[in-house]
Amino acid sequence: MLNIVLVEPEIPHNTGAIARTCAATGAKLHLVKPLGFDISDKMVKRCGLDYWWLVDISVYENLDEYFERNGDSNLWLATTKAPRAYSEADFSAENVSIMFGKETAGLPEWLREKYRDRCIRIPMVSDARSLNLSNSAAILAYEALRQQGFPGLQGFGEMK
Repeated sequence: MLNIVLVEPEIPHNTGAIARTCAATGAKLHLVKPLGFDISDKMVKRCGLDYWWLVDISVYENLDEYFERNGDSNLWLATTKAPRAYSEADFSAENVSIMFGKETAGLPEWLREKYRDRCIRIPMVSDARSLNLSNSAAILAYEALRQQGFPGLQGFGEMK
């Protein structure tokens, strides 16, 4: 199972797009509070997330609760500050978790330091600060799923 973990996400449309990626891939979505928005049905519908019913989602009060309930096995941290590219990460384990920080600040420094050897980045030109959070989550989710052989995903389409 692929787990996408968002720590203190701030922008509802980013989380909505990531939730749609989770729905389409069978990944589980973990949201660590505080959230910068409401995840009630009304707000979810406003973001145009018609796949919400397909999303396996868990919400946590803080990082301590997240780690108490899930541990840190096969955890990877996505950060622009990482010393190595995501292509060097081994996502082939059965259960992989990829953690992303909030849009304005990323993941806390203490967390990046604790898991320094598990920090990965998406390569980009030096003048670019970062990619959009939902784009980053989709890139890393599909890389993890590619390494796992796209388990449970339809690998073909139907052209007429």
